[in-house]
Amino acid sequence: MAPRTNGLDPSRWSEQAVLARMRGTQDRIADAITTFAGTMQFVYLHAAWFTVWITVNEGLFGHSAVWDPYPFGLLTMIVSLEAIFLSTFVMVSQNRQAVREKVRADLDFETNVRSEVWSARIGHALGVDPKQVEKDVQTLLAHNQAAMNGRAQSADEPTG
Repeated sequence: MAPRTNGLDPSRWSEQAVLARMRGTQDRIADAITTFAGTMQFVYLHAAWFTVWITVNEGLFGHSAVWDPYPFGLLTMIVSLEAIFLSTFVMVSQNRQAVREKVRADLDFETNVRSEVWSARIGHALGVDPKQVEKDVQTLLAHNQAAMNGRAQSADEPTG
């Protein structure tokens, strides 16, 4: 017998599941390009490519091999286009990161609301006074805030 969920779909709460449903082929391609562009292999590949390009076009293998003589106009154009595309892929990835952060924040908020509702119901069923619990929470929060600000507060000091 499957566990009862009262209509709640726990898989919906998974950040990975939500993001997977939102991620298309174009997003995967952009992520792959951005991931590769951020590696040392990318730097080494470009260093080798530029070295070969410049070496060949300086005439070290004969003048018949030169296709882009100094000041390397074609190389400059290719590098400029690559920079434009790479910066676009980085912006796409940053936008996707912002979406991921929003999804994460929304799921965190939903989880917090669920926890609070469950806590309130359990507390009510156990006969716990919600006003006393809230007072204890406020005291604890004030103590933690004071500790984070560097002025630890003793447990018997008033919290204001």
